[in-house]
Amino acid sequence: MTSTDSAGSEESPHGDRPDGRPRRRRKHKPRSQRPRRHDRETSAGGLVVAGLDGPPEEFRAALIGRLDKAGRMRWSMPKGHIEPGETAEQAAVREVKEETGIDGAVLASLGSIDYWLHGQGKRVLKTVHHYLMRFQSGELSDEDVEVTEVAWVPLSELPTRLSYADERKLAAIANNLIEGMRASSDGSPSS
Repeated sequence: MTSTDSAGSEESPHGDRPDGRPRRRRKHKPRSQRPRRHDRETSAGGLVVAGLDGPPEEFRAALIGRLDKAGRMRWSMPKGHIEPGETAEQAAVREVKEETGIDGAVLASLGSIDYWLHGQGKRVLKTVHHYLMRFQSGELSDEDVEVTEVAWVPLSELPTRLSYADERKLAAIANNLIEGMRASSDGSPSS
């Protein structure tokens, strides 16, 4: 069999309906003219760690706690929207300061997390860029209205304290990065 041409030759069986009639081909609008099915948001934040010059048992990370709709405390890494003109790293440092009161310096990227938000009649695809940061200065503060609590949490407790699986994976990456940095700085593997 051959494909259909303007002279009316036979139809190819590929793409036909079970009854042999050809399927109608849809004409698609250019991507720029199609209605948007969702919005996109981009944020940045990170894991700021204190005690990196001491033994591993003294490593602490600043986490934020927020109450969910059911009244449960959800612990996570501080994060927020990237402002116009800001890089993701700059936004991460600013958001950590706003949500925890802590000044941090970016050491490395931990990666990004994508997830969907649903509400108010729309879907939003959110991307959050996370960074490992070294504590520089400041004191924990929960003055940000979006934050219920802040806490210094031992790195060893992050797998059980962080509420979200994706952030627990990033905490494991941070732990590996810290071990690698310590090993390269003092020439011996760290424990």
